[in-house]
Amino acid sequence: MPAIAPTELAQRLGSGLLSFPVTHFTRDLAFDETAYRDNIVRLAKYEVAGLFAAGGTGEFFSLTPAEVGDVVRAAVESAPEDTPILAPAGHGTAQAVGFARDAEAAGADGVLLFPPYLTEASTDGLVSHVRAVCEATSLGVVIYSRANAVYSAEAVAQLAETCPNLIGFKDGVGDLETITRIHSRLGDRLVYIGGLPTAETYALPYLELGVTTYSSAIFNFLPEFALTFYTAVRAGDRATVQRLLDEVVLPYTAIRDRKPGYAVSIVKAGLDLTGHSAGPVRPPLTDLDDRERALLSEVIAVSRSVTA
Repeated sequence: MPAIAPTELAQRLGSGLLSFPVTHFTRDLAFDETAYRDNIVRLAKYEVAGLFAAGGTGEFFSLTPAEVGDVVRAAVESAPEDTPILAPAGHGTAQAVGFARDAEAAGADGVLLFPPYLTEASTDGLVSHVRAVCEATSLGVVIYSRANAVYSAEAVAQLAETCPNLIGFKDGVGDLETITRIHSRLGDRLVYIGGLPTAETYALPYLELGVTTYSSAIFNFLPEFALTFYTAVRAGDRATVQRLLDEVVLPYTAIRDRKPGYAVSIVKAGLDLTGHSAGPVRPPLTDLDDRERALLSEVIAVSRSVTA
């Protein structure tokens, strides 16, 4: 049995901000385990409801299965016992099942199920995909709705009925009608997670739809700012949220949008600029150029002034 029961994990994830740590690489693009472990210790000192190892921001798509296992084990062993660690599963169904089993063996508390690799799939196929992963593990499973795995309200309801350890729905699409329909049908049967790039942009309207938490990439290098923003969101402090959006988040997203893949690259640049280097991104991603790093440095300076 997992250390944290699926129902308890759902409650804990929904109670606070979620962090998706980057995966540290050396200059020759090997996994830098020592630096990664140190960073997990650093992040876990803040009030986060869960850490998602080797997630999208952690470049899951560029890691080998063996490396995913190394990253997950490093996170489990480095984080405090009371900090939930979720591991990734993805690619084809057989591979996703293997990732889920490996996650449980490594001591993870839950699984984030990414879309299948490349191919389009019918709703029935996606339901079978999720069910196979849920049946392969006793861990709580969160499905990630985006790209070629966009789940309808009907599909989510069917899965929630047949998969007791399905605990969460992470939205990476931004279809508010679908979120509304899912929440209307299932209520707090699931935890709802905002998962669009730079989720702070959507946090306040999502809260009104029952999405109590989100994955903050900014937390990697500006944890104080990320927590200040989250606190304002949960308090319904619209004035503060709007001010922080205008002064920090929207300028940040303007840099992020300069090139595809920068949602990850900008986080690693931010870590480097704040003295916590995580190394470069792996191809096919590319690092920020000097001009973009300078722009990001200005955003970081403003963020520190508004949280001082």
